[in-house]
Amino acid sequence: MIRIAETENGTVRGLPAADPRVSAFKGIPFAAPPIRENRWRAPQPCQNWKGILDAFTFAPISMQDVPGLGTDIYCREWHVDPDIPMSEDCLYLNVWTNAKSTDERLPVLVWFFGGGYQWGYTSEMEFDGERLARQGVVVVTVNYRLGALGFLAHPDITAAQPDAPCNFGSLDQQAGVRWVKRNISSFGGDPDNITIAGQSAGGGSVLAQMACRDNEGAFNKAVVLSGMFRSPYETNPFFVPLPLEKAEKLGEEFFSFMGVSSLEEARKLDASFVRSKYSEFRGARNVMFCIVQDDKFCKGDAMKAFYSGDRVRVPVMAGNTGDEFIEGIKADDTDELRNKAIKYFGDNAEKFLGFDEAVKKSWCGYAAVSHPEIGVKSAFICESRLNEPRDCYYYRFIPDIPGDDNPGTFHSVDLWFFFDTIAKCTRPYTGRHYDLARQMSSYWINFIKTGDPNGKDRNGEALPKWDKYTEDNRAEMLFTSEGAKSAAAESEFVSFLTNATVMREMGGKIK
Repeated sequence: MIRIAETENGTVRGLPAADPRVSAFKGIPFAAPPIRENRWRAPQPCQNWKGILDAFTFAPISMQDVPGLGTDIYCREWHVDPDIPMSEDCLYLNVWTNAKSTDERLPVLVWFFGGGYQWGYTSEMEFDGERLARQGVVVVTVNYRLGALGFLAHPDITAAQPDAPCNFGSLDQQAGVRWVKRNISSFGGDPDNITIAGQSAGGGSVLAQMACRDNEGAFNKAVVLSGMFRSPYETNPFFVPLPLEKAEKLGEEFFSFMGVSSLEEARKLDASFVRSKYSEFRGARNVMFCIVQDDKFCKGDAMKAFYSGDRVRVPVMAGNTGDEFIEGIKADDTDELRNKAIKYFGDNAEKFLGFDEAVKKSWCGYAAVSHPEIGVKSAFICESRLNEPRDCYYYRFIPDIPGDDNPGTFHSVDLWFFFDTIAKCTRPYTGRHYDLARQMSSYWINFIKTGDPNGKDRNGEALPKWDKYTEDNRAEMLFTSEGAKSAAAESEFVSFLTNATVMREMGGKIK
């Protein structure tokens, strides 16, 4: 096993994981600490060190609010330690590998955590890379700056560094991938077989990295879990980057809120003070600092870049859980529903109203549908229309999730299954859940290795066939309580909404 690795900045030493066939390297610096003059700057080169750096423990997490031991489902599910160490000095990554030598050239997974660009960290239990590494994948989890320290914009920052005026958290991710490209061979990884992946805002981060043409050649495949959003009922998409000018005005307001008037003053503030004031500011203004359209890293809506093909084009696996981000049409009665249907679908309103699902009302309105599902499927249809379309694979995660809270397939619950870490979860999962986790992680590993999820699971058993999703073959992979099941076609209602979304984004007629 590789226990010592030579990186561009020095030697690192890892430890055996719980399975001694896997080595874990935790807390490897990939950039200089983003503190003092490096606050609100693109990540700077890491300094070299002498001797051997013991990469035995996770580095402190990025500055953020920690919810503590609350009662909401996410606090119960992940039990965030309110005393977890955190620091502005946070640009570190972790590597799990079962390579025996540096010339094995194993496929590489680079993971971005989610959390709305405000929360999250690489040491979350579900992201433990050991189980995947056992199957011959080098797993890398990358930390990045969050919230005000990661995504603030301000005129002074733009003037001081016009080539990188904001999106520092995204630039951290980019720097992490580039570090992997340069160094992963020392851990037995293949720098020419890298998959970037993420969930929720981590999935949005994958889209943003794909939309940045500076990343051409940096990675070979992409996985987006619950991170591609489009509503068939609204013209304003979810998570659209704020224009730089508007983001700068928010930054000016935040500087005033902190009692400073210049970048020089703001860089001298204690990071804990910035975090606390940002929490107050976010609550008072109901705003969050997220990705900004700066025309440098981010040139616009990453979903539009996916639709048009103006992006890094690689094979993609993407999907959603069954009960997340369900949205319907808000209407008091069927007359209002009809008027809104005409607004959204024009001449096709009557066809829409002819679906049983359209006139069914639930807690979230009429015609409820998952907008990550519509986002993925509409994006994949657009990819299938391009020259030399890349392979795209869609999944939907819909098993029963045990627990007294009857949670359904809530946002993020699938992470335990893809990483095959459900043994770390406190929910009373049974054998069939473990079987499903084995299947899901096997599909993931196959895709990371070859760009095709099909093949065998880790026990050597053939997996159910997973067909590509195209405009003419709308194949789904359903992850159910009975295991993985391929579905030949989606419902006519979902197809209608997907087609309508494609038409709105790209033009043409609804099929």
